[in-house]
Amino acid sequence: MSLQVMENQIAPNTNTEVAELELEAVIGFNGHVPAGLKCHPDQEHLIYPLGCTVLIQAINTKEQYFLQGHGNNVSCVAISQSGVYIASGQVTFMGFKADIILWDYKKRELIARLSLHKGKIEDLAFSPNDLYLVSLGGPDDGSVVVWSIAKRDAICGSPAAGLNVGNATTVIFSSCHDEMFVTAGNGTIRVWELDLPNRKIWPTECQTGQMKRIVMSITMANDDSFFYLGTTTGDILKMNPRTKLLADAGPVKDKFSLGVSAIKCLKMGGLLVGSGAGLLAFCKSPSYKPIKKIQLEGGITSITLRGEGHQFFVGTEESHIYCVNFTDFKETLILTCHFEAVQDIVFPFGTDELFATCAKKDIRVWHTLSNRELLRITVPNMTCYSIDFMRDGKSIISAWDDGRIRAFAPETGRLMYVINNAHRIGVTAIATTSDCKRVISGGGEGEVRVWQIGCQTQKLEEALKEHQSSVSCIRVKKNNEECVTASTDGTCIIWDLVHLRRNQMILANTLFQCVCYHPEEFQIITSGTDRKIAYWEVFDGSVIRELEGSLSGSINGMDITLEGVHFVTGGHDHMVKVWDYNEGEVTHVGVGHSGNIKRIRISPGNQYIISVSADGAILRWKYPFAS
Repeated sequence: MSLQVMENQIAPNTNTEVAELELEAVIGFNGHVPAGLKCHPDQEHLIYPLGCTVLIQAINTKEQYFLQGHGNNVSCVAISQSGVYIASGQVTFMGFKADIILWDYKKRELIARLSLHKGKIEDLAFSPNDLYLVSLGGPDDGSVVVWSIAKRDAICGSPAAGLNVGNATTVIFSSCHDEMFVTAGNGTIRVWELDLPNRKIWPTECQTGQMKRIVMSITMANDDSFFYLGTTTGDILKMNPRTKLLADAGPVKDKFSLGVSAIKCLKMGGLLVGSGAGLLAFCKSPSYKPIKKIQLEGGITSITLRGEGHQFFVGTEESHIYCVNFTDFKETLILTCHFEAVQDIVFPFGTDELFATCAKKDIRVWHTLSNRELLRITVPNMTCYSIDFMRDGKSIISAWDDGRIRAFAPETGRLMYVINNAHRIGVTAIATTSDCKRVISGGGEGEVRVWQIGCQTQKLEEALKEHQSSVSCIRVKKNNEECVTASTDGTCIIWDLVHLRRNQMILANTLFQCVCYHPEEFQIITSGTDRKIAYWEVFDGSVIRELEGSLSGSINGMDITLEGVHFVTGGHDHMVKVWDYNEGEVTHVGVGHSGNIKRIRISPGNQYIISVSADGAILRWKYPFAS
């Protein structure tokens, strides 16, 4: 998203210039992009997509750089053999142009934007001497285009596949010649020759006889003698690019389960093969039986070599990146992150060294500065909606869709206790009191329940039945005598926790998603699906002011500094906004998320802002004001 568009999308009442929020680090990797993980020829950096950003990460120092320019999710990445250029393609809405961006690797900046294809860029490949880039359009587009890198312009194009076959989904250039490339897909394998004087490309269909296959992955031998195709049926086809004939195919028995989703030719001979079931194998033609193999977590979508292939990296659908040494064929997990929507983020009291997030079946504890995962707690087949640290740091309290509240030890992840049947329709929100004696939970049915937590026992103190629909957020006052709950029924209720009754109710025509106490605790701020940020008096529930929080979509998360001078919001417009509380104006905007932001927190000590989104990403921003 360009800054111009960004400034137009911010609230209409802002006259001041809005500064950009500095993105410090990203925890995330989109493992669903086929061959999306690449090792740069300098052997020092990994390049991979996350949402609309392309990340360059140093393998040793873990330092990150961000290539930002796409307006929608990145669907493919290619690096030229010299390492000078990176190209990335994106998806867009049906009928709209999908951009390819050519980047300068050293300067980390955009060189050119190439727009011809519609809907989606399926795959990209550079010619061996950096002369051309070939791009393949998605199903709505169906064309293959050759671009001149020097002129940054299209030379020629053609429909990628014949009329009676499916779409081409993958493309690879010859290893030695700038005038030959191969496309393959559903029932189509074509070798193309570039005829530069006439500005034409000429395809030749490859003959596979009786075999009808859908190609998932492709790799070319270093001397162009053969290219290999991985198929959805779990076998490998070996084709000769000169004769356009099938040389051999296999394995005959024991095919690779869930298809050959990634394949790579090694210089010393043989193939690295990754399957949709997470099996990584080394095999050779013509038998293609695994000589070495290991099982990884998640379907393998990328295999990329470091140098000649003595070491290589593997990316999976569960957003893991592994490093494997060829000789001992053992995997080391070097990067992991959530691969489902992240529902909540929370810091322990008084420290910003670590934080916890929850998504689908797991809770993870992260080291803030190194982005390292310190602990993972998994409850299979459940979804965790909300988490909180007890003030003493001795337990993580979590809310689950099976109606249970679970408490875990933050160092070991050991289950400390479970409150069964805490709520009928799942526990949707949770908060703890600062004296560590109570947990307040909200459920899908709208009940707010107060639990007494002892050393050995957890008992229900009161069930407060006022909300008509699920509770989305709970915040407790510092003195533990009051709390506020926000609900999707359009009410926020301020509860008296001493007498366990309602103090005040706030009504608005919205589904409330988030609520915060101002640190002086005489006001609360709320937001939700009506995109408005409202300030309310705690004493009588009257509205003080309303701000236009976003121009598109719900606001799902907000947090306020301990001083109460600034607060942050995030939501469906994918932007992190920092607001001045008294002025009611946006001071900074952070662009980097490509999924809906679910929750957002300012770290204790005001060093960082951490935002989490529906695409599994966790982004760490530099807090813009000196504390």
